[in-house]
Amino acid sequence: MSKELTEQELEDVKQIVCDEVDAISDVLLEASHAIHANPELNFEEHFAHETLTGILDDQGLRPERGAYDLETAFEASVGDEGVCVAVLCEYDALPEIGHACGHNIIGTAGLGAGIAASKVASKLGGSLRILGTPAEEGGGGKVFMADRGAFDNVDAAMMVHPASGDLVKMNTIAIQRLHVAYEGLAAHAAAAPHRGQNALDAAVLGYQNIAALRQHIRPDERIHGIFLESGSKPNIVPEHSSMEWYVRSKNAKSLEPLKKRTLNCLEAGAMATSCTMTHDWIEPYYADMIDNETICTLYSTNASRLGRSLMEPDNENKVVGSTDMGNVSYIVPSIHPMIGVAPRGVPIHTPDFANYARSEAGDKAVIDGAKIMAMTVVDLWGQKTNFERAHLEFQQAFQAS
Repeated sequence: MSKELTEQELEDVKQIVCDEVDAISDVLLEASHAIHANPELNFEEHFAHETLTGILDDQGLRPERGAYDLETAFEASVGDEGVCVAVLCEYDALPEIGHACGHNIIGTAGLGAGIAASKVASKLGGSLRILGTPAEEGGGGKVFMADRGAFDNVDAAMMVHPASGDLVKMNTIAIQRLHVAYEGLAAHAAAAPHRGQNALDAAVLGYQNIAALRQHIRPDERIHGIFLESGSKPNIVPEHSSMEWYVRSKNAKSLEPLKKRTLNCLEAGAMATSCTMTHDWIEPYYADMIDNETICTLYSTNASRLGRSLMEPDNENKVVGSTDMGNVSYIVPSIHPMIGVAPRGVPIHTPDFANYARSEAGDKAVIDGAKIMAMTVVDLWGQKTNFERAHLEFQQAFQAS
């Protein structure tokens, strides 16, 4: 078990880790800007991977590149006894709008927190994993890593996510992606349309059916999709069409009936047009996030030291979405707080937010996020009651469900 610290000793160690973050602040910000300028999609994050692991090398932490059979994942470990805390880094981007989710901040804040905490791990008798987790934007990197043992013997996990305000947590909902394809029969659209079976019509009808369904789903549920294929030329009755859908619900249990209702709508489009439909539920699915209140409170208290007052999400100030960190939170006590980088009202996944992710406020979030997480790691290592409360809460959460 980690060494028990007095309150004063705890404060002294927290100052040490904050000073360690300051000592590498220029390196962290340079990396944040470089990753922002070189956005990479799911499992293609080679530049970010090399940038972050290079810093770990420079700090003497000897990262494992390509960890857990994922080419752009990494892991650096410190210590093998005591409470084990995992600090997670994300660094993938979005198509066309780059780091509009601010993963350049997540990656470098996590790296800074891990490096700072590593300096006091032996002193406090704790152990640490700095995990580079690729492909959060739909690829499920954390799920694959978890299946391959990344969180075995881990006692707590944490990361921060940029937003338009400082929030204790994100309003996360479970999600699974769906690919749908329709097969019809081609015909000349002018000479013999009666001989065709229109796969595009099947897709359009399925889309309209879901639009009607949206009026009658829960406020915490979402269904949204796009057309991938819609035909080749207007004068040919479309023989093939396809779509991709995201189906989201409050948790894994409530997701299942919504998936069935979604398929019913899409299959009705095929039936109405005499087409056939195939579908594929794309794995992995993302679970809802179970935020550990004990660790959230520690994080919030440390944030207040830096002048950040965290709020609980409400109707006016919240971020709704899905993350593979939710799957991690079903394995170990975890947190996913939001750190402010943009003015209130600027949503993530927009070009405006991408600009703020490289702004002065974005830079401050890198440094503050690193410090707050490092101090929270110290809390878990330095006082046994914090660790015990976090684990008791985690156990009770799943017993209640």
